[in-house]
Amino acid sequence: MKELQTLRTQYRVADFVSWMREGSLRLNPNFQRRPVWKKGAKSYLIDTIVRGLPVPIIFLRDLRTDIKTLKPQRDVVDGQQRIRTILSFIDPHLVPDFDRARDEFTISEVHNEELGNKSFDDLPKEYRQRILDYQFSVHSFPADTDDREILQIFARMNSTGVKLNAQELRNAEFFGRFKTQAYELAAEQLNRWREWGIFTPDQIARMNEVELTSEFMLLIMHGVMEKDNKTINGFYENFDKTFNDAKEVAKRLRRVFDTIESSFGSQEIHERFGNRTMFYALFTAIYSLQYTLLPLPKKRAEVPARLQPESPSGLKVQMIERIRDAGGRISHENVPQRVFKALRGATTHASERQVLVRFLTGQEE
Repeated sequence: MKELQTLRTQYRVADFVSWMREGSLRLNPNFQRRPVWKKGAKSYLIDTIVRGLPVPIIFLRDLRTDIKTLKPQRDVVDGQQRIRTILSFIDPHLVPDFDRARDEFTISEVHNEELGNKSFDDLPKEYRQRILDYQFSVHSFPADTDDREILQIFARMNSTGVKLNAQELRNAEFFGRFKTQAYELAAEQLNRWREWGIFTPDQIARMNEVELTSEFMLLIMHGVMEKDNKTINGFYENFDKTFNDAKEVAKRLRRVFDTIESSFGSQEIHERFGNRTMFYALFTAIYSLQYTLLPLPKKRAEVPARLQPESPSGLKVQMIERIRDAGGRISHENVPQRVFKALRGATTHASERQVLVRFLTGQEE
């Protein structure tokens, strides 16, 4: 069996620019396995580079030295979209088949307010230098590695992967305002997710807390809704470019989390509300007592009206005690049959969710 050795090193963005200018780098379309990136994904990559954050490994293959130019040659076998994006951003002339409609883009202000709507030439010198000096982690295959071996290598790499869940797929598809808000708000609450035991480390690694945060955003904007991927995806898409309620949604969500923390102990939350179903019910119950909870929409796809600014109502001690007692009864399964059925049924259905919320707030006995 042939042993394949790869060279592990780092190359600057400037190196790739130089190679393209001298004609010693090839973007190999034979290994392109994904659709062309949307402008949002391209902007997100540039912002990642500007911030000095890591990106996935680039895989190159060394080719035989060009006899005429005496320069070494190489091609990109994985990471072509990243390389193509950064080259198109820096200098469109570097990409042989550059298409303005497909390849031209600027940094989105959603990803970076300071640099929003700027091209590479519009950036301050400091940021242009930062981009050119950014280092990619690179693995290079030797020149005698043929296409079949490379395809087998990537098949082996991908065979050990786990199928992407719904939120991971959204993360790969959307790069706009709603997605950015959901991820920022979920990250803000990271310590609470951990302390309250709502999600395991593996679930957090797989973005479950981001999906639940998205559901809370839908709740604030549109009332209690069923958890289904089509509905959540619709909000990500509808508010990808414009999300006028972003500040109001964020303000209300943070206020509810603060109220939960100030009203209940971490251990109590973990024991009585420490799973996704019950924490959704707890959040909704607190929200309904502090703000106007919109009624269940008649049409799932209906676009919600703008949220009007609303000051939160204060919570009486009796209401907190009511929720605490109801949570304890649920944890011991000392509940009415209707509530018991809601807990054992499809807890992602709007009707079942509402039963739990009404029980927590004393409307369902």
